[in-house]
Amino acid sequence: MMRLSPADNVAIATTRIEAGQPGYEGVAATARIPFGHKMAIRPIGAGEPVRKFGQIIGFAKGPIAPGEWVHEHNVVMGDFERDYQFGVDARPEHILPEAEQATFEGFRRANGRSGTRNYLGILTSVNCSASVARFIAQAAVQSGLMEQFPNVDGVVSFTHGAGCGMAGSGEGYEVLQRTQWGYAGNPNLGAVLLVGLGCEVFQIGRLKKEHGVDEGDTFQTMTIQDTGGTKKTIEQGLARVREMLPAVNAARRETLPASGLTLALQCGGSDGYSGITANPALGVAADILVRHGGTAILSETPEIYGAEHLLTRRARTPAIGQKLIERIRWWEDYTSRNGGEMNNNPSPGNKAGGLTTILEKSLGAAAKGGSTTLNAVYEYAEPVTEKGFVFMDTPGYDPVSATGQVAGGANVICFTTGRGSAYGCKPAPSIKLATNTPLYQRMTDDMDINCGDVLEGVSVEEKGREIFETILAVASGKKSKSEELGYGDNEFVPWQIGAVM
Repeated sequence: MMRLSPADNVAIATTRIEAGQPGYEGVAATARIPFGHKMAIRPIGAGEPVRKFGQIIGFAKGPIAPGEWVHEHNVVMGDFERDYQFGVDARPEHILPEAEQATFEGFRRANGRSGTRNYLGILTSVNCSASVARFIAQAAVQSGLMEQFPNVDGVVSFTHGAGCGMAGSGEGYEVLQRTQWGYAGNPNLGAVLLVGLGCEVFQIGRLKKEHGVDEGDTFQTMTIQDTGGTKKTIEQGLARVREMLPAVNAARRETLPASGLTLALQCGGSDGYSGITANPALGVAADILVRHGGTAILSETPEIYGAEHLLTRRARTPAIGQKLIERIRWWEDYTSRNGGEMNNNPSPGNKAGGLTTILEKSLGAAAKGGSTTLNAVYEYAEPVTEKGFVFMDTPGYDPVSATGQVAGGANVICFTTGRGSAYGCKPAPSIKLATNTPLYQRMTDDMDINCGDVLEGVSVEEKGREIFETILAVASGKKSKSEELGYGDNEFVPWQIGAVM
């Protein structure tokens, strides 16, 4: 077993422990302790905090004796004061000179941004045009057209279930608009075709006007109603794709500084080891990227709940820290008015993996953010313009969260998992990090890196450097496991806020 902090009153099982077997420092287990779960290592009184990572993860329902299995049967959530201390741990960043920065082979876009992939994207303004967009992308592949354009990674449709039955103003509309426009401008898309129905609330003409966009070689739009129906729209859509592909194909990979990388940090299907192996190792990789001038985006607001005080301490200014707390308060209100609660996460799979409360999950999830200064807090799908470590407010649901990060400009994703989340993302390649060796061995076709060897003596720092080198390789064109499997066509899931009318 392992104890993570001298302040902890629980230890974590690195193998399954049977009742009667010795656990931690002579304390014998009084019940079976599953792999990744917790055992009490000293008496914990009723109502007393249960501590892991040196932090509160819950409170004892009743007295817990040394050797007892500690989980949801004897631990509950409870409210307690967080000491936010805005900015006390913020430090000036040491950014390497560009000549000393790592490099990757990417696509230099006209606006100066860096792409790691080179797709042509077909976006949809509304669910009513989703099938047509998918048919156009399929036709581009089935016609053999793509064989003429070897520098294009593919034609992919980004379909969704919104765009109508919603208010034409307010929070929900603004989120969808930011998401759509953010994808249209993501540097991993060399060109975009936007397809609508014509009568929906989310009007293409309004989007173009508000963003001052003209159509050209890399951005075009059409609607099914104006074009003359499904078949004509597919035919004309394929013709538009054919017209835009030469411009996309003209892009070539070249050596670019790592400062052009914007890394989305994700975790899903977490377990008791996520906060011990993969997440802190990814945090080291994020720190390295920041030192090389790049950007790392931590998100999933419900999954930093209870750990937000660790982030506010790193805020560059009190205003940045306060904005994070404002988003936490928004979530408390949002869940309350929808009849939910912040502790609706961990999921059943998370609990089976050893996570008991959202506080415990959040403390492990926040480790992905490394240790550098928090330079900005963004709302969902806002353009990420600050360099270094930043936070974006998103749900914890991985496809929705990653969609917001990619809309914000992420061009590569690292995704940790302890249970085995099956996920990929176009246009941003997703690198999967297994938190434990049995998972990596069981799902080796899905997992890019095994972080379980941290339990076997590999240092978190060494694993972080391995992750960073893998990020550079994948950014340079090496396919991730999820790309090899063909994931990414169905993972565009914008956050839908507000009434569906």
